[in-house]
Amino acid sequence: MAYDKFTVLRSTAVPMPIENVDTDQIIPARFLKATERKGFGDNLFRDWRYNNDDTPKADFVLNNPIYSDEGSPRKILVGGKNFGSGSSREHAAWAIYDYGFRCVVSSFFADIFKNNCLNIGILPVTISPEFADKIFAAIDADPNTELEVNLPEQTITLLATGESESFNINGYKKHNLTNGYDDIDYLLSMKNEIESFAETRPF
Repeated sequence: MAYDKFTVLRSTAVPMPIENVDTDQIIPARFLKATERKGFGDNLFRDWRYNNDDTPKADFVLNNPIYSDEGSPRKILVGGKNFGSGSSREHAAWAIYDYGFRCVVSSFFADIFKNNCLNIGILPVTISPEFADKIFAAIDADPNTELEVNLPEQTITLLATGESESFNINGYKKHNLTNGYDDIDYLLSMKNEIESFAETRPF
């Protein structure tokens, strides 16, 4: 399944300065029955977003109108340290993607969650704790603060101040993200080379 190509993303962001957000909080286990990667965004952070009677919790950030941009949804989620810990469920990344986020920023990610994001078109950007604090402070002062995430250059910039940090990414995953590929798409893109190589091999 191909995904949106990721090159340069400029967007306002949703701040979630909560440490140790685990995958069961991102998408509770009772919503893992579906096998298609659709509809999970409705239940992203379900138990934090909604009361037992399905009414929105006014104090949760995704329900805060300050961070709701009609016609121009925020595509960057800035999380606290150790984001995506816990179980290895892929559905956590599916829920974030389906909700509309294309980039998650944190000072530390759980490895399995990070790889699950990379596999489906979400860019996880690891920054220093100090730069994370600056981003949270900037968004708190002005909710319309924009970030620019430049994948080719591997930089994230706080546009209000021009401050920037570099981030690391596996070269193969970077190639796939910039082309909108998953692993199968990558193999299909090499079909001609694979066929040519196969023709040189003895049966």
